[in-house]
This record gives sequence, C-alpha cells and structure tokens, in this order.
Amino acid sequence: MRATLLHQFRDVTPDGDLIEMIIWRVPDPVPPSQHAFKYRLAYVVGGKRVIGFDNERGKGDHCHIRNVERKYVFSSIEQLIEDFISEVDRWRTK
Repeated sequence: MRATLLHQFRDVTPDGDLIEMIIWRVPDPVPPSQHAFKYRLAYVVGGKRVIGFDNERGKGDHCHIRNVERKYVFSSIEQLIEDFISEVDRWRTK
C-alpha cells in the first residue's frame, strides 16, 4: 500500500501569510510515531515558518512555535488541525 493523501489545504491570507496543511495515511508509522499518518502543517509569515506541526522520521510528532521545537502528542487528525489552527489564531491576534 502506498501513502494516500487525506487532506490538502493551501491558502494565502489577505496579509500575504501562507497556511498549508498536508496529511497522508501511510502504510507504516513514521518512526518513532505510532500512528498511520504523515503530516506537515505550516504557517508562514514573510517567507519564514513561524508555526509548524509535523512528524519527521527520527523525531516523531513535534511542533515548532515561535522558534521553539517541542514534542507534540498526536491523538487524531481532527485534534491536530484544531491545535494548529489555535496556534495560528494565537499568532495572528498577538
């Protein structure tokens, strides 16, 4: 089985910021993640990623917020998207 694209979203805000979300179902977890999803969600301001959620091989689930990388506890795709959007909203209203 190959990776299957589940969700793809890309938008440019009126301010020129980029919001992108890509989520795949994968046949095997991306180690050390334990779930069957590969994802990359990013918020880019002025050409620089200021918020990112992803699960990279060797790192597992993590997020980047204001230049700080921290572990992210993945529970579901819905929660992942909600957490990402909450961080973007928090950035945009700071």
